[in-house]
Amino acid sequence: MEKNKKKVVFAGAGPGDPELMTIKSMKAIQEADLVIYAGSLVPEAVLCWKGEQTRTVSSADMNLDQIIDMICQAHGEGKRVVRLHTGDPSMYGAIFEQIRELEKLDIPCRVLPGVTAAFAASAKMKMEFTLPEVTQTLILTRIAGRTPVPDTEDLDRLAAHGSSMAIYLSMAHTEKVQTILKKHYGKDSTCAVAYKVSHPEEKILYCKTGELTRTCQENDITRHALILVGRAVEASMGNSELIKSKLYDPGFSHGYRKSE
Repeated sequence: MEKNKKKVVFAGAGPGDPELMTIKSMKAIQEADLVIYAGSLVPEAVLCWKGEQTRTVSSADMNLDQIIDMICQAHGEGKRVVRLHTGDPSMYGAIFEQIRELEKLDIPCRVLPGVTAAFAASAKMKMEFTLPEVTQTLILTRIAGRTPVPDTEDLDRLAAHGSSMAIYLSMAHTEKVQTILKKHYGKDSTCAVAYKVSHPEEKILYCKTGELTRTCQENDITRHALILVGRAVEASMGNSELIKSKLYDPGFSHGYRKSE
């Protein structure tokens, strides 16, 4: 039997809105014979792009071996397989271990990027993470929980930079997050809780860092959210003096324009 040369596609589903999926990922789903999607996070709404004959399977109750076995069987039958992950596959997608197993089986694959929740949230908030002379760094991270993090990436150490920060997968530990953010950003600084960004149930809640836990409790937010903090959050609410970039400054020369 001729070997299936079709590549298994690891695709980013985006933050939830089907229209925020990339065209390449949309086409991959349309052409797929099998879509295995991370059902605990990927909303079924994004499956609206699938073809009439496309089979869809949630991996919410599957382990790694079961996922690989299903991909291997479908690929062996000559089918086009899409492994659909929430947001961007490179962010907490656990794709590394899947790709390595497929490589052992000599099954080719490729990865299609997607829009991660931090960028969908900043778009909703009309926020720029990198403000001139305020912060030029964005940290995407999580607090240690059931999944540990290296000591050098402890949230307390990262928060000490005072940069813009998006904290994923940490809603079960808001009290600890609150303590750390109060220490480094101040209890009266503003943070935002972005819940199910781009979904119909979307909420963007602003609060003081010292009120983070209470805000989450009052709004019954225990998962599917991320925390954004830094002076960029305050600036998005009009609480910071605007510092203009050099890029469009009429007195600043660059390769495409001379200063006035």
